[in-house]
Order: sequence, then C-alpha cells, then structure tokens
Amino acid sequence: MSRGATEDVVAKLDDYEGSDLPERTKAALRFADRLWGDRASIDAAFHEELHRHFTDDQILDLGMTITFLSGWQRFIDAVGILPDRWMEGDRSPFRPLVDDA
Repeated sequence: MSRGATEDVVAKLDDYEGSDLPERTKAALRFADRLWGDRASIDAAFHEELHRHFTDDQILDLGMTITFLSGWQRFIDAVGILPDRWMEGDRSPFRPLVDDA
C-alpha cells in the first residue's frame, strides 16, 4: 500500500477481512488488531503468517509503529488533549466508542 489512504481504502477498513485489500495489508491490519487489544497475543502460527508477508525487521518496525500509535492515542485520551482547532464551547471532538446507555 502506498503512503496515505484514499477514501475508498478507508471505507474498506471496517470489514478488511472481506475486502479486496491486498493480503499483505490484511496481515498488517490483523497484527494491529492483535496488538491494540488489552491482551496482545501473537502465537507461533500468527508469527508464521506475518513472515509470509514481512521480514523480521519489517515485523519489528510495524509492531513498534502500531504500539507507539496505540499508546499515544491512549495517552491523549487519558489526559484529554484536544485537537488544535477545537475552540472552547464547541462540541467535543471525542465521542464514546460504545454507548453506555
């Protein structure tokens, strides 16, 4: 996948497994899903799957990038950092992922 994402690619992310995205991209997204959760889990079978698409260095680089970005997102959510363009009185740019009602 080239740098950046078109709206077409972004639209496929919600159901990337059923999409026509390249298998290498799907493997990277599976990796991100496994690392993003509360209990990261990379077993030998999944590690072997990653090796079909990536070198050891690429797996390390991808894993570091995913965990940095997921950690950064958790940090900005925890401390309430708002986007630069948000103005006092505007509706909050953050919304709960799950409705608690």
